[in-house]
Amino acid sequence: MICMDSGAFDYERLWITSSLRGITIMDLTVEAAGQGYHSGEVGGVIPETFAILRSLLDRIDNSATQEMCAELTVDTPEHTKKEAKFMAELSGDVMWRKYKTVEGMNAVSHENLEELYLNNVWRASMSVTGQAGLPDMSVAGNVVRPATSVRLSIRLSPI
Repeated sequence: MICMDSGAFDYERLWITSSLRGITIMDLTVEAAGQGYHSGEVGGVIPETFAILRSLLDRIDNSATQEMCAELTVDTPEHTKKEAKFMAELSGDVMWRKYKTVEGMNAVSHENLEELYLNNVWRASMSVTGQAGLPDMSVAGNVVRPATSVRLSIRLSPI
């Protein structure tokens, strides 16, 4: 099989992808009220949908560590660990510094490049790629919103 959707570390040699993570995309909506209400009237009475959403997301992805739930975690085979060691030694911190980040921001596991590599090519990960129900800050008022939705992109381990 040939897949043209995979990266290459450099253009000095031929690279072969040894595994590809899968993906699942889901839309998650939390509804709590039939309409928006003033926060002074219902704050602390009607559940805040973003708070519920945040707690649901923490069941999938630990927001403090970005580790995925046990149901989406698989053991890393020895050959993949060896590959991670090789790639970490070959690339150094170029593995993550090639991406533009804001000043002072480091990559997840930047202090352990083998772990960073495994996070990128082997382990499951979650990203919020879209949202609905949150007004732009320029027009946001003191309203407890009736619903909040997010689109999740969850990368799945190759096995």
